[in-house]
Amino acid sequence: MTQKQKCRIYSREDFGELLKAGQLAAHILNYITPFVQKNVSTAELDRLCHEEILRCDAISATLGYSGYPKATCISVNHVVCHGIPSERKLKEGDILNIDVTVILNGWYGDASRMYCVGKISKKAQELIDVARNALSLAVDLVKPGIYLGDIGHAIQTYVESRKFSVVRDYCGHGIGRVFHDNPTVLHFGRPQTGLLLEPGHVFTIEPMVNVGEYKTKLMADGWTAISCDHSLSAQFEHTIGVTETGRQIFTI
Repeated sequence: MTQKQKCRIYSREDFGELLKAGQLAAHILNYITPFVQKNVSTAELDRLCHEEILRCDAISATLGYSGYPKATCISVNHVVCHGIPSERKLKEGDILNIDVTVILNGWYGDASRMYCVGKISKKAQELIDVARNALSLAVDLVKPGIYLGDIGHAIQTYVESRKFSVVRDYCGHGIGRVFHDNPTVLHFGRPQTGLLLEPGHVFTIEPMVNVGEYKTKLMADGWTAISCDHSLSAQFEHTIGVTETGRQIFTI
């Protein structure tokens, strides 16, 4: 059954603009890598990212979005997503996701990846590997004629086969000239359900994977989502466009 969502179709020229925005988001994630060290605060990482975004003649999409106070989301250890950068200093063994969304010439680029502080546990490394692999296998499936449910099912099947869980409360989304748009991209589901992909569809895939249960809890700040059992969480994200023959990854 196809998903009844009206989704924007972007042109080849639009894809060129999306690539520029996506590559900038990837650049920011590359730029911040050497600064992710013990005793550096997440607020300092956010400041450095914001300065680089501005230097590249872009703006942060998250700063001021529905009242969000920072230029990035930085989620440490059991924070699943939307962690607000703070004066908390990183310590040995921490894992963290940095999520960057930029606006360049009116186009959005959205990506995130995991970082490690010093030596991390074997379980944390396995979690990160599974989250990365889940995104990779999902991206490889994207092409015309595939249902979003096929992608969600593949992610869920793989992650659960590795004895981890996929977060249900947060999902990928359409993106382009709008930050959050149709379609809704679930990271779990049943084959041959959801939107049937067509050339010109653009969206993020961003599976969140927990060591323990998939359930999350929203903190009092209204943004920070944590795993209910305080187990570690990991996430990777790309912005993808459907082409005539397959897919284009914008955020590399």
